[in-house]
Amino acid sequence: MNFIKSAVKFLPVIVLAGLMISGQDALIAAPIAAIAAVIVARITEKLTFKDCIDASISSVSNIIVALFILMFAYAMASAFMSTGVGASVVNMALSLGITARTTAVIGLLVTAILSVATGTSWGTFAACAPIFLWLVHIVDPNSAETGSLLLTTCAIAGGACFGDNIGLISDTTIVSSGIQGVEVIDRIRSQGVWSVMCLILAAICFFIAGIAMDLPSESVVATGVMDSVPQSALDYLAKERPEAIDLLNQVQNGVAYYMIVPLLLVIGLAVAGVNTFACIGSGIVSAYLLGIPAGTTSFAGGGLQEYLDMCMAGFADAGSWVIVMMMWVAAFGGIMGKMKAFEPLSRLIVKISHNVRQLMFCNGLLCCAGNAILSDEMAQIVTVGPIIKEIAEENIEGSEEDMYKIKLRNATFGDAMGVFGSQLIPWHVYLGFYVGIAANVYPLFAFKNTHFIMFNFMAMIAVASLLLLTLTGADKFIPLFRLPREPEVRLKKNVQKNEAA
Repeated sequence: MNFIKSAVKFLPVIVLAGLMISGQDALIAAPIAAIAAVIVARITEKLTFKDCIDASISSVSNIIVALFILMFAYAMASAFMSTGVGASVVNMALSLGITARTTAVIGLLVTAILSVATGTSWGTFAACAPIFLWLVHIVDPNSAETGSLLLTTCAIAGGACFGDNIGLISDTTIVSSGIQGVEVIDRIRSQGVWSVMCLILAAICFFIAGIAMDLPSESVVATGVMDSVPQSALDYLAKERPEAIDLLNQVQNGVAYYMIVPLLLVIGLAVAGVNTFACIGSGIVSAYLLGIPAGTTSFAGGGLQEYLDMCMAGFADAGSWVIVMMMWVAAFGGIMGKMKAFEPLSRLIVKISHNVRQLMFCNGLLCCAGNAILSDEMAQIVTVGPIIKEIAEENIEGSEEDMYKIKLRNATFGDAMGVFGSQLIPWHVYLGFYVGIAANVYPLFAFKNTHFIMFNFMAMIAVASLLLLTLTGADKFIPLFRLPREPEVRLKKNVQKNEAA
């Protein structure tokens, strides 16, 4: 009976996954799955409708700050396209001889650096998508057919999550460390080498992929960029995304190189520890101010009002689909957490684990499962984080120093499986955001959630290596990343068995 009850609790996940896989929009799939979760919660846990509503609202409240960041991110993406920030970076890259084979590698490294500086993968992707998606189009006008568009898209998506897993000012890094009771700086120090190794391996994979896909290796000049876009596409962009036309014209005609300053300002303020909103806001404001002498913005003749209208349109674009979808997904996760859908899994982990490494490996899998069930990385961190902490503390014994290392690995699990794992789950809210941004800045291609998984080597390497290193003990070869070995740490149930024998 308990098994049946546990299985029933996962039905809403099957509903959500089935709808997404069948092609339904997340804005439809998430509400239907949430309704299914309410029904299951009432049957299995006898929760009232008010209980479910309260759980939903509580879960949504956890992402309120993220939703505001999202709106600012949309506005910044539009600002960087229209004022010349994106064009200045594109022209610099073209002058250095970047090609379709190297765009993905450069995009990965740039977004990785920016994400560490800003502490937000969403803001990083919003800032870099208009730059790199149009850059790869310029160096390879047939990028959608050759595959270079999706290769670059996956590169900047994976790179944008790098700082979310190891950034001093990242909300997921801070929250996951706080839940496990470890210092953020200790966490970053312990996983620093591993994180950089994942980034280097991902860069190598993207470079090899570019060669294997036989992507164009010729550099191009900016003067013919408009000729690379069909007239029908230009007509569409002029109607749906005029900022993209601005960017292309600026690339072709040239723009002052100092227009890169807003991007550098965002990075610099983030490194200095300035609030994320202030960082993104500085990019929006400085792009306008510097655009005046550059000729891309103006104050007279209603120029300021036009810029404000563009920012308002960015807020509206975010709110018209992505934010509503994310709220429904968060509500779904709140109900799933309220009905304790993970409790059977935690009991199973303790039962099947024969040593500490196996138990920790299962903790990592539990974070992956939680991320898939809740469809939101922060919901997974705050819901599953206390569970894996309790599993470790109640079932592992060791010195205070060794147990601290266990906590550090749990913190890494929660964060890495949250931000990187989200990139491998088709129905995850993360991919919904990325699709929204990508379609917003490059509407010439119909992006789908699954497109962000195809070549996301950064996410694949991070998730797979973290699990395998933990299970096999190969983490001993990575400085500061080794888990304590047995008998330094022991499962309490094994100690009890030995004492009884």
